[in-house]
Amino acid sequence: MRVLWPLCVALGAVAAGAGGRPSPELSAVWGPGLRAEAALPARYFYVQAVDAEGQRFTSSPGENAFQVKITAPDEQFTRVGVQVLDRKDGSFIVRYRMYASYKNLKIEVKTGDKHVAKSPYILKGPIYHENCDCPQEESSAWLEEMNCPQIIPQIQRDLANFPIVDPDKIAEEIPQRFGQRQSLCHYTIKDNEVYIKTYGEHVGFRIFMDAILLSLTRKVKMPDVEFFVNLGDWPLEKRKSPQNLHPIFSWCGSSESKDIVMPTYDLTDSVLETMGRVSLDMMSVQANTGPSWEDKNTTAFWRGRDSRKERLELVKLSRKYPEIIDAAFTNFFFFKHDESLYGPIVKHISFFDFFKYKYQINIDGTVAAYRLPYLLAGNSVVLKQDSIYYEHFYNELQPWKHYIPFKGDLSDLLEKLQWAKEHDEEAKNIAKSGQEFARNNLMGDHIFCYYFKLFQEYASLQVSEPKIRDGMEKVQQPDDDLFPCTCHRKKAKDEL
Repeated sequence: MRVLWPLCVALGAVAAGAGGRPSPELSAVWGPGLRAEAALPARYFYVQAVDAEGQRFTSSPGENAFQVKITAPDEQFTRVGVQVLDRKDGSFIVRYRMYASYKNLKIEVKTGDKHVAKSPYILKGPIYHENCDCPQEESSAWLEEMNCPQIIPQIQRDLANFPIVDPDKIAEEIPQRFGQRQSLCHYTIKDNEVYIKTYGEHVGFRIFMDAILLSLTRKVKMPDVEFFVNLGDWPLEKRKSPQNLHPIFSWCGSSESKDIVMPTYDLTDSVLETMGRVSLDMMSVQANTGPSWEDKNTTAFWRGRDSRKERLELVKLSRKYPEIIDAAFTNFFFFKHDESLYGPIVKHISFFDFFKYKYQINIDGTVAAYRLPYLLAGNSVVLKQDSIYYEHFYNELQPWKHYIPFKGDLSDLLEKLQWAKEHDEEAKNIAKSGQEFARNNLMGDHIFCYYFKLFQEYASLQVSEPKIRDGMEKVQQPDDDLFPCTCHRKKAKDEL
C-alpha cells in the first residue's frame, strides 16, 4: 500500500506562511528515496513545508527554503547529483542520481541551519546506483521494497485474452504472421539474461526496450519469459475471434485490438534518463508548471506535427477563433502544407512554456499522443479528445474528474472550452485531480512496478519453457561504468 501524505496534516491545509517560514520540526519528509533498497535511476523523496501553527503551505515558501546534502560517511568522495524541485504548492521533490554505490548514505534536509523532521536520514546499505548489476533474488521482496500494488487492472484486462501462452507456438507463428511487414523484437529472458532476435527493417526503437529490460534485470531476478514486442505505432492483434489470438506487447493499445500494453517508450526513456540526457520527465515537469491558475493565459493551447486529420481541423479552428485557441504546426510530414489554410510552421517552444496557458488540448497523433502524462502533471486543465487509442494508464482516468473530454471530430471543443471558462473553479479542480493522478501513478517507481508485474503475470501463463531460439543474440549490460560496484548478493551466493 502506498504511503501518502499524513491525513491529519493535510486536513490543516491553508495558504499558510505568507511571509512566514517553514517549521523544521513540523515540516514533513517522506518517499521512496529514503529507502536504501528502492533502487531507481533517479531516486526521489518529498518535503512538505508546514508552518509553526501546523498549517501546510499551499504556495511556495521560496525555492531555497530547504537545503539538502547527501554524503557517504565512509567515503572521501560522494558521487551523487542532487536537485531540489519546487512544486510551487508548498511541497518539493528532492531527486538524486547516484554515479557509484555506497555502504551507507546520509541525507540531511535543513531549513536555515536546522534539521527538518527526522533529518539526518541514514540509509543503511549497500545502496546501489543505476548501473550496478545486483538483482534481488526474491521477487516478492523486491515488490515489497518498491511498494508495488498487488493488482494492476490494465494488466488483468490485457492478459484476460490469453488464458495460456505457448512459447513454442508463438515463436513459430508470430514471425510468420507479422515478421515480414512489421518491426518486431522477439525476446527471451532466461536466467536473468536478455536475448533478442529482430524482424523488419526499422528496429532502432529496440533501444528503449533493451534499456528497460537490462535495468530491470540489474534490480530483480526476472522470471524466465519469452515474448514479442511491436516497435511500430499501431497495435497489431486485430482478430475479433478469441481463437488464435497472438500476444503482442505494444506501447499503445486500442479498443479495436488486443495488444498487451506497456508504458510508452517516451515515458520509459524519461524514467531511465531522468537527470541524464532528457530534460522532460515526470519530476522536472512538476517544477515547471508556469504561472498560478489565476495568472495563466486563458487561450487554449496546442503545438505539434500534422500526424492526424483532426490536428488539421484544430489548426483551422484556431485560425478562425484565434482569441479562443492558439494551435499551430511545428512540422509538416504527413499532409501537404497549405499555408493559406494552416498558417506558417512555427518554432518549437519549451514544453514547460505550454503551462503559461490554462487549457491544454490533447489530440491523437498517429496513435495516442504520448504527451498526456506530462500535461496531466502540470497545473493546467487537459481537454482530451475521445479516442480508440490508449496508453497503459488511460483506463484508470475518469472524464470530468481528471480531464475534460471532447468528441473525436472536435465538434464540441468550442463548447467544452466555453464550459471551462464559465466554470473556472470546477476546471481548476479537474486540473488538480489530473495532477494528483499523475503524481500518484506515473512516477518512476510506478513504471518499474508496471513492467515487472506485467512480465511476472505473463510468465505465469506460459505452458512450455521459454527458450533461447536460433538467431537470438545476448543483449549485453553496459560496461562503461566509471565506478563499478561490488554486489553483496552475488558475493554471499558465491560463498555458499
